[in-house]
Amino acid sequence: MEPTYDPKQVEARWYPVWEQAGAFRPEINPDGAPFSIVIPPPNVTGVLHMGHALNMSLQDVIVRRKRMQGFAVLWLPGTDHAGIATQNVVERELAAEGLTRHDLGREAFVERVWAWKAASGGRITDQIRRMGFSTDWTRERFTLDAGLSVAVREVFVSLYEDGVIYRGRRIINWCPRCRTALSDIEVEHEDTVGGLVSIRYPLADDTDAAPGGGIVVATTRAETMLGDTGVAVHPDDDRYRHLVGRTVVLPLLGRVIPIVADEAVDPAFGTGAVKVTPAHDPLDFDIASRHGLDPVVVIDEAGTITAAGGAFAGMDRMAARAAVKAALTEQGLLVGVEEHRHAVGHCSRCRTVVEPLLSLQWFVAMTPLVGPAIEAVTGGASRFVPARWRNVYVPWMENLRDWCISRQLWWGHRIPAWYCDACDETIVSRHDVTACPSCGGAVRAEEDVLDTWFSSALWPFSTLGWPEKTNDLARYYPTDVLVTGFDIITFWVSRMLMTGMRFMGDKPFSDIVIHGLVRAADGRKMSKSAGNALDPLDLADRYGADAVRLALVRSAAPGHDIPLNEDWIDAGRRFGNKLWNAVRFAVEHASVGLVPATGGYPTDPGPEDAWILGRLAQVAAAYDTQLDQYRFSDAATTLYNFAWSEVFDWYLEMAKPLLAGDGAATTRATLGVVLRDLLSLLHPIVPHVTEELWAELGDGSLLITARWPEPPAVAAPDGMAELHGIVTELRRFRADHALGGRHLDVRLDAPGGLAAPWWRSQLAALGRVTVIEGVGGTDGIGGDGGGSARLIAGRVSVHVPMAGVVDLAVERPRLERAIADSEALLAASEQTLANPAFRERAPAAVVAKEEAKRAEFVAAIDRLRSQLAGIG
Repeated sequence: MEPTYDPKQVEARWYPVWEQAGAFRPEINPDGAPFSIVIPPPNVTGVLHMGHALNMSLQDVIVRRKRMQGFAVLWLPGTDHAGIATQNVVERELAAEGLTRHDLGREAFVERVWAWKAASGGRITDQIRRMGFSTDWTRERFTLDAGLSVAVREVFVSLYEDGVIYRGRRIINWCPRCRTALSDIEVEHEDTVGGLVSIRYPLADDTDAAPGGGIVVATTRAETMLGDTGVAVHPDDDRYRHLVGRTVVLPLLGRVIPIVADEAVDPAFGTGAVKVTPAHDPLDFDIASRHGLDPVVVIDEAGTITAAGGAFAGMDRMAARAAVKAALTEQGLLVGVEEHRHAVGHCSRCRTVVEPLLSLQWFVAMTPLVGPAIEAVTGGASRFVPARWRNVYVPWMENLRDWCISRQLWWGHRIPAWYCDACDETIVSRHDVTACPSCGGAVRAEEDVLDTWFSSALWPFSTLGWPEKTNDLARYYPTDVLVTGFDIITFWVSRMLMTGMRFMGDKPFSDIVIHGLVRAADGRKMSKSAGNALDPLDLADRYGADAVRLALVRSAAPGHDIPLNEDWIDAGRRFGNKLWNAVRFAVEHASVGLVPATGGYPTDPGPEDAWILGRLAQVAAAYDTQLDQYRFSDAATTLYNFAWSEVFDWYLEMAKPLLAGDGAATTRATLGVVLRDLLSLLHPIVPHVTEELWAELGDGSLLITARWPEPPAVAAPDGMAELHGIVTELRRFRADHALGGRHLDVRLDAPGGLAAPWWRSQLAALGRVTVIEGVGGTDGIGGDGGGSARLIAGRVSVHVPMAGVVDLAVERPRLERAIADSEALLAASEQTLANPAFRERAPAAVVAKEEAKRAEFVAAIDRLRSQLAGIG
């Protein structure tokens, strides 16, 4: 073996081997039960970021383990055509050439985008390979593939025929720069400090003509008052009850508009009276619909004021805002402007402020679809992990607005609709239409394309061949697990549930595993502008892909955001080195030969061997339970701690002298199977280094297709747990007192129940795993009566003389401070645990971790107090 581990060299070697062996395909386990996951398709324009790396690392843990358990695993990859994002990329290229898409025309522009996709669209799939993710590339899909396009058209036409898809005028998100409607996820809200403007609307009659009369409304968008068709108040607001039914004069334009009562008004916002602008606000549109108020469009698709805006026509909307306020001030109708912080929507692609706009678009009615999708979750067919995300999903589904699915773009699935100008017929068809079926007249095709999320909503079944009845569809739908971030529950997860229930009559996935966002170490959002973004590919080049994967999985507590820094990734690299050195020792120094792929557990192990075999079985069982429950962080931490503290730092040191004794063959076999099973258990998290080391230990077979280990339970001899505990306490003592490798003369106290002869036989072990000079006493011999620290492990204690080892005058106050600090941490933990809301709302794993922290603080205080008492 190479003396040092080189991640780059190892990671470059194995991915082609796995692919050529067909290891990523379900056919590798032809007799296995089916298990399937589809990846959340990244945008074809994208590069792999930390969110992708986290998401796919967790999925790979699941699928690699299932594959080793004998399942026929399909992990289906693919990319999304990302309509607006991809079109913008190509339009920027054209702009650099002095061209626009209109210079090329639609057909040539779309050909240009396909050419860009062919040249650059594979970048993210190459990056997925670089990280070692084991997707079945023979089944890779793209949302504009021919087969998926058939599925999209079938769903559209079917929903249209059932009256679920319709064309109508409703409020949508509009980007004046991109000149298209936007989905909610394409709108990024930024906290902005603006002005809350109070405007007096005079009453239309003369009864309140005195100064101060009329009604005052508050708005953050003064320019939209030009489109007001009413004023609304809450029906129970006593301040305005007497004005309901009366009319006011719209300032600047002179229109007479009514005052209406509506429960949607928040009486606590501003003055409690709001202007109703149906063409430019979704809430106002709903209020106007209930009260028969006609909309007036005063901002057009370019973001300029229309002719309905009177003297302000032709102004940019932002310039009009200032001009309207100036005109109101001049007429004495501007009551005041207060500083107001609020969230303002921006186009995620060009950062333009989004305009709510009344527009003729295509919509999907939500009411016919939400019921079965809600029932799939509330009835238990699909479950959220952690369960609390169900409480986000269900209320949101119960209050859904109809979904705008049309986009004013050229790249995407063109809406399959045609219009006959001769007879005003609208034709929606599964096949292209060349003439009107009603009158035979010429038809023109719909120019708009579908929202990208429309095709993504079909992903779990369209990728398997639907609407054809394929073998893959029959075998792998519904999928078993969806792993995704909480930020797209409403935009993607919900829509897959709706379409799956509608078109397949079954849930699209059984478990919906929600992870948090990867954040900077200080908890802030990662971004290039903030200079705190970590690039997984750069980190993989510097530390190894396995190190990045291990750091992410160790950090992934269910549903919680992940503050990540490079220290964790460097720890992953050091873990790989430690694992490498352990196997190198076994192969080159312990003469561990070929280890059988399964079985081979010694039947009559000695005490040390029995102890590590017993711990292996316990850890494997705990690890399996944690992975079954999607407790990735707990699982990775369990295995990491076992490998480092018990195998590397403990058992390997204990084994060295045993390998020269009478039981060498048994210890050699034990070391071989422990490392073999450790590699197998670690493989889903760190696949490259484990596959490389498996090749050193094994018989030439691949670890990726090896059987999942199920080590048998082995009873450890009485006292081994205490022996391990004593070493742990001595090492902690050294760290607490910064003693480094200084030799210690310790005294052992092993009272009743532990056989003195056995302990005498084990005393030498202490010297092998921690630096000590001598050990005295085994039969109830206590400390030296003072000036010593007492360390406890179960039924055994160790007394370490402090005189001459530490400065007692310095040590006493240090211990007192450490006790005070630990007591403060304990109090904070107990306060958290005593909070009923924490116990009710936090996931069980988080509560368990807090309880474990409390226990650690209690143990630390006991240990420190014992040390303080020992030095007198």
